[in-house]
Parts: sequence; structure tokens; C-alpha cells
Amino acid sequence: MAIKQLLKRTSGWLYLNSSVGRSQLHGAGVILMLHRVLANDRAADLPHRNELCVGPNAFEHLLIWLKKHFDCVPLMDILQPGTQRSDRPKVTLTFDDGWRDNAVNAFPLLQKYQVPASIFLSTDFIGSRQRFWWESIGETLWDSHGAKARRHLIECLQQIGRQLPVLMDDLDVQRRSLALLRYLQSLKTLSPGELSRLTDECPEESLPQALDWQQVRSLEATGLVRFGPHGASHAILTGLDDQRLDEELSRSRDALLNGCNRPLPVYCYPNGDHDARVRQHVADHDFAFALGTGTGIYRGDGEPLALPRFGVSQRAARKPELLSWRIYRGARP
Repeated sequence: MAIKQLLKRTSGWLYLNSSVGRSQLHGAGVILMLHRVLANDRAADLPHRNELCVGPNAFEHLLIWLKKHFDCVPLMDILQPGTQRSDRPKVTLTFDDGWRDNAVNAFPLLQKYQVPASIFLSTDFIGSRQRFWWESIGETLWDSHGAKARRHLIECLQQIGRQLPVLMDDLDVQRRSLALLRYLQSLKTLSPGELSRLTDECPEESLPQALDWQQVRSLEATGLVRFGPHGASHAILTGLDDQRLDEELSRSRDALLNGCNRPLPVYCYPNGDHDARVRQHVADHDFAFALGTGTGIYRGDGEPLALPRFGVSQRAARKPELLSWRIYRGARP
């Protein structure tokens, strides 16, 4: 595995520093997808957090690397480029969900390095104590809130036929964390109502998990951050009937119109899930662009309502040459 990673990192470094790589990326845009920036890197290193979380040191390392190899630009500079041209490829940062740590931990570093970003809000959560199920269930099962809370949640899960895997009690931290990651992924098949009920069985944290509207407006006022919708309730849009789909799109759009001065004309699909029907409804709500989770670089062609992005994990932030290898894979004709 170490040799394989070394080969990928070396290939990624060679690609960004070769004439072939520069030629392929000329005039192209790379959209990165992040979720959270935690307060410390050790917490972000664990597998069940690694894919959605980065630590502050890893995030700062990523920003320095991006500034060295790319022009870091706002999202709309990639989607609607102006007359200003550069020999360097463009990159933009997007954050999904609207976590409070985007303001507390990510923004000071974005400001330090003057890297713009777009944050896509699950608007029902903003300014409320409503919690993200993945975080509440995952951290309760990880025993972050005590053994009593963990036992209670396990009993609730058993009642709906969701037995925990044996490895969830493994003494090896990495194996236990990886088992939790896979278990949380399996819970995505539950209905939103079931996930909400399970979340309600978790202990309440002392602080809300999401941004509030004052934080949103303060970040927007800096000119470095813009906001767009990532659903209202974070429901998976492909699973909604037409009426509920329109309600979800309208509620998230209207919340942004009321809460921001310049909301982005870009929708961000919860979980990245979309199909032709969903894309048509998004277009009917006056969104010219929408972000998915398929990988690739943006050249101004292709489906504007299924824009590609590259996800950034703690691993990729620590070793961004791995990210450049994925960009190389996504840039090939």
C-alpha cells in the first residue's frame, strides 16, 4: 500500500510539473469538495471522520499547496469565466452542509491565505439546534458521549434490525473506526424519518452543529465566501415525489434569498444524488448550475447541472500529491 501511494504521489507531482499536465489543465477548472475542518488533526485522522473531515494543520498544508500550483478563485470564476486569462489552472473550494466549524476553524485559514470558498447550506439546520445524523449517531457509537448513551443507541438500532458489526468492539482503534465508517454508510438506506428518530435518541451537544444566519452574513460580508443551497432538510432528492421535491428546492432557495445578499445560482445535491427528473426541477427553480460528486475537471462543456468535483479527505489534504494524481486521472481525454 505504501509503494502504491508513493507511485500515485510521484505521478501526481510529475503531472503538475510537466508540459503535458500544464497543457491538459490550461483553461480548465478544478472544483474541490470539503465538509468540515475540525479543531485538531488527530480527530480527523480516524477513518470514520477522514472522508468528511480535515484537521487545521492538514487544511493549511492543502491551502499552501494549492496556492503554489493553482489560481485559487471563486466558484463563479470557473463557471462563468471573464476575460482575464492565466497560464495556471484554476481551483475553487466548496464546502457542503454548513457546519459551524467552517466559520470557526476553516475561515481563519481561508482569510490568512486569501483563498475564496463557497459554502452550500442545508438550510433547515442553519440557526437551529437540528443535528446532522451522521455526526450524532457516529460520535455516540464511538463513545464520545459516554457508555450509557452508546448502549441506549445500540438498543434503538437493534430494535430496527441494525445490529452493530463485531468489529465495532475491536480493541484496535483503526479497525474499529473503519467498521464504524462502513456501518454509517449502511445507515444511508434508512428513511429520513428513521434517521431523525435515531438522532433524537443521541445526547444533545452543548453547541449547535450548523452555522447560524449571523455567521453566514458575517462571512459573506468579507467578500471571501459565498453561499448556495444544499437542500433544506438534506433529503436525498431522487427519493422525493414531485411535490416534495419542489417544496425542498423552494424552501432552500427562499432561505438563501432571505438570509444572504448574493446567493449563488448554483445548487448542490445532497449526497450528490440526481437524475434527469431532479435536474429538470432544479432548472425550473432558476438554477443555472448544480454540483454533483462525480469526479472530473470542468472545461465549460458537459452538463452544467451535474458539475464534477474532487472530494478532499484528511489523507488528501495531508498528501495533496494524491489529489493531483486524481486530477490527472480526471483530466485525461
